[in-house]
Amino acid sequence: MASVDADIDELYRGSLEAFVRARTALARTLSGDQARRVRALQKPAAVAWAVNQVFWHAKPVYDRLLKSGGALRSAQISALGGRTADLRGAGDAHRKAISAAVREALRMASGAGVNPNHDVLTRTFEALSLATRQDDPPGRLTKAVEPAGFEALAGITVKEPPPGPTGPSPSPGKTGVSKHSGDDDRARRKEREAREAREEEARQRQAEIKKAQGAVAKAQEEEAAARAEWQRRRRDLDAAEQTLARLEKP
Repeated sequence: MASVDADIDELYRGSLEAFVRARTALARTLSGDQARRVRALQKPAAVAWAVNQVFWHAKPVYDRLLKSGGALRSAQISALGGRTADLRGAGDAHRKAISAAVREALRMASGAGVNPNHDVLTRTFEALSLATRQDDPPGRLTKAVEPAGFEALAGITVKEPPPGPTGPSPSPGKTGVSKHSGDDDRARRKEREAREAREEEARQRQAEIKKAQGAVAKAQEEEAAARAEWQRRRRDLDAAEQTLARLEKP
C-alpha cells in the first residue's frame, strides 16, 4: 500500500498534461481494489495542480503559509476571548505568505504551460491555510477551495464583558443644609450620567457580541451544509469518472 501511495504522490507532483496517461499506466500495473482506486483518482484542476506543485516543489513556502494561517487563527481566538493579540501583525504576515505562495505557484504553472486563475488561486491558499482540517491529503488537491465564512472562528466562544455597575443612585442630600449643596448636586448628577453612560456602553457591547455569536453559529451551519453538498457532488463526480475510465478501457 505504501508503494501505491508513493506512486500516487508522483502522479500529483508530475505534469498536469500527462496526468491521465500516467494514471492509466499506473492502474495497468495493479489489480483489484488498488487498480480501481488509481483509476478513480481525479485529474486536478489548474488551480489545484498549481497548489500541489508548491507543496511538492516549494515546501518551505507552503509550510510558511500554513504557519502564518495558524498564527492568524490563534490571534483571532485570543482577541475574541478577551486576551491581547497582535491581529494586525498576524494579518500582515499571513497576507505576505499568501502572496509568496501565489507567486511561486504562478511561476511553476507558467513554466508548465498551465494558467490558473490568480484570484481563485489566492482564495484557495487562504482557505487551506485557515482550515482546521482538509478533505484532500496535502499535495493531492483536485479542486479549488473557497474560504468558508468565519472559518477561522469555528468553535470559538466569544467572551462577554462583565456588565456595568447597576446599584441604586445615592440619595440626594437635603437642600439647604450646606452652602456646598449645589456643588454636591452637580457632582452627583455627573456621577449618575457617567454611570448611565457606562451601563449603556456595556449593553451595546453585549448586543454586538450576541450578534457576532449568531453570525458565527450561522456561518458554521452554512459551512456544514456546503461541505455536505460538496461531498455529495464529489461522490457523483467520482462515480462518473469511474464509469468513463471503464468505458475507455480497451
